[in-house]
Amino acid sequence: MKGLILVNAYTQNEHELNQPRRIRQELAGLGVPCDLRRNDFVPAWVAGGVRADAARGYDFCVYLDKDRYVPRLLEGAGMRLFNRARAVEVCDDKMLTHIALADVVPMPVTMSAPLCYTAGAPLSDALVGRVEEILGYPVVVKECYGSLGKGVHLARDRAQLHEIAARLQARPHLFQKFIAESAGQDMRVIVIGGRAVGAMRRTSKGDFRSNAELGGRGETAELTAQEKAICESAAQMLGLDYCGIDLLLSADGPLVCEVNSNAFFGTFERVTGINVARLYAQHIVNTMRSAS
Repeated sequence: MKGLILVNAYTQNEHELNQPRRIRQELAGLGVPCDLRRNDFVPAWVAGGVRADAARGYDFCVYLDKDRYVPRLLEGAGMRLFNRARAVEVCDDKMLTHIALADVVPMPVTMSAPLCYTAGAPLSDALVGRVEEILGYPVVVKECYGSLGKGVHLARDRAQLHEIAARLQARPHLFQKFIAESAGQDMRVIVIGGRAVGAMRRTSKGDFRSNAELGGRGETAELTAQEKAICESAAQMLGLDYCGIDLLLSADGPLVCEVNSNAFFGTFERVTGINVARLYAQHIVNTMRSAS
C-alpha cells in the first residue's frame, strides 16, 4: 500500500506543513509509505474522460487542500480520498456547512448574505433591517471562505454592520448571532473515523475570536456526553473521516460554529497529549484494508 498526501500548490508556511509531515511520519510507522506533494504536479485532468497518469501507483490520497476540482478528478479516476471531495467542499463553505447541518445539530442562528454582481451598487437597506430584526447587535459577519479566524468580523451597531457588509458585498458571506457568553472562548473537538477523540478549550483575552493563530491559548478539556454526540453527528452527516469541530459554549448548551475538514492539530497535540496524526493514520490504514 502506498499513499499520496496532497497540499496546496503554494503552501510555504512551516506551521501548515507540520500537519502533512506528521501524518506521513505516522503512516510510515504503520508500514505505509507516502509521498508528500503540492498539487501543482497536476495529478489528474480531463481528456476523453479523467486521466490520472501522474497519480498512478498510489492507493489513496490524504487531501489537505481546499481546491474543489482536484479531489473530484481523483475520485473520478477511482482513488479513495481522506477526506472525500464533497465533504471538503461543504466544510470549506461555511454557509453550506450550516445548511447541511440545519436539522442535525444545534447551531447559532445564521443568515446568508445575497451576493452583489453590480459594482458600486448601494448596500440593501432591507438586508440591514432584517439582520437587525433577526440577529440584533452585536452581530458576527463572516466570509464563507477562510480559516484561522480570518474574515470573521464583529459589528456592534448599524454603522459597523453597514461598513463591513458593504466591504464584503461581492464576496460570499453570512451573518450570525453573537453568542455573548462564548466571546473569546470555544471548544475545538477532533473527530476521527466518526469518534470524538479529544477536546481543547481555547480562550483569548483580547479578541472575540479564540483561534490560537490570533493569540488564543489552549488547554485540555473533557467532553460531555452531549458535546461528544453533537460532534460525532455532525461529522457523520458530512461524511468526514477527519475533522476539527468548533463548539460555542452558549447558556443553552453547545452550538456548532464551524467544521474544519483539514483542521491543523499541532497545538491540539501539544496541549492534550493526544497523538492525532497516529489516530488518523490508523483510521486510514484500517479503512483501506477493510475495503481490499
